[in-house]
Amino acid sequence: MTRKLFGTDGVRGTANQYPMTAEMALKIGAAAGRYFRNDGSNGHRVVIGKDTRLSGYMFENALTAGLTSTGMNVLLLGPVPTPAVGMLTTTMRADVGIMISASHNPHHDNGIKFFGPDGFKLSDEAEAEIEAMVFADIQLAQSINIGRAKRIDDGRFRYAERVKATFPQGQNLKGLKVVIDCANGAAHKVAPEVLWELGAEVIPVGVSPNGYNINENCGSTSPRTAAETIVSHGADVGICLDGDADRIMILDEKGNVADGDQLMALMAGRWADEGRLSGGALVATVMSNLGLERYLDGRGLRLERTNVGDRYVVERMRAGGYNLGGEQSGHIVMTDFATTGDGLLAGLQFLAAMIATGKKASELTKSFETVPQMLKNVRYSAGSDPLSAESVKKAIADAEGLLVGKGRLLIRKSGTEPLVRVMAECEDAALLEQVVDGIVAEVQTAA
Repeated sequence: MTRKLFGTDGVRGTANQYPMTAEMALKIGAAAGRYFRNDGSNGHRVVIGKDTRLSGYMFENALTAGLTSTGMNVLLLGPVPTPAVGMLTTTMRADVGIMISASHNPHHDNGIKFFGPDGFKLSDEAEAEIEAMVFADIQLAQSINIGRAKRIDDGRFRYAERVKATFPQGQNLKGLKVVIDCANGAAHKVAPEVLWELGAEVIPVGVSPNGYNINENCGSTSPRTAAETIVSHGADVGICLDGDADRIMILDEKGNVADGDQLMALMAGRWADEGRLSGGALVATVMSNLGLERYLDGRGLRLERTNVGDRYVVERMRAGGYNLGGEQSGHIVMTDFATTGDGLLAGLQFLAAMIATGKKASELTKSFETVPQMLKNVRYSAGSDPLSAESVKKAIADAEGLLVGKGRLLIRKSGTEPLVRVMAECEDAALLEQVVDGIVAEVQTAA
């Protein structure tokens, strides 16, 4: 079935343009309500969180209207991180959790992510059923069975206590000076609070959201401000989150950035040494660097690769019984503690490693040498399919031939934006540039 709404991480797009309109959000809410309130009773509930985008108010109200119209009771959490929604869906015995966020995208975008009653993101099959209901006649509840909605004031604090409980017992962060960049997003209150309560000296960045500045020149996709702050304040380490705080980048004491691959390598090695790494494997996507795979192989560990998208990582983890996975982009999933990527939780695990080893951040963020990797994005117009063009197919085939035994190539469409992503890895820098630029040129022509 061809998807009209759902991508790799829920429904996403520009606010007030299809499909991210209030009208569509109302229909999505009603369809989700009908899907989860399948026995007709009035005991069903849904928790809704959001980040700090101005359009969040609109979508929060529209979803609430749709959900209550089909008999669901709505608990509104306000601005909280995405992982908090996953957690609170289970602890508050909700049937479904919804996060209103476009993650690392700019403020004019927004999205709707779903969590099932187990706190994990919905399967493709469940999303397909909800999508089908959106475009069909949705049976509304009888007047007497319309749902209620109310604000929940302590969701942030419940999440904070759960995250702090993952920090090693008897340890604290006293003596560490930590820069925390919250991307003017969902964690702008809870992340600095958690770090301070654990004993750190906290220097906050990106904690003044105004509805428009989420991810703007800050956060995991733009860590320069945090890097400059680390150097100017003589901080020990920096933690950069994205707009909904499910991603992280670690910065060392010099302001150098370590991506999700380096953080996963550190954790996999430490967990393996401690006998905590289930199945002797780390789950990551096809985007993770070849250097990570080589590092794990040298440790006698495996890298299990999946399609791009943290929920595909989680699906593989659950199917194989693995407890550590993530993405190069900074989604780090630790199913011993959480049901989805959690930037703050991952940051605490890194800080715990600093405390336990007594090492500087720079000594812990270079577990392996990365293989040179180049990624370029090509935007294409709606309705076109540049990857089907014969000229593009030939360019890809030629590039694959050049890279045999020297590297690897990955071409894919983004699941959240109209982009073709062209990625290659090769230790020959000139060849790397040649194959990527050659494919990009053909895709641009076909787009």
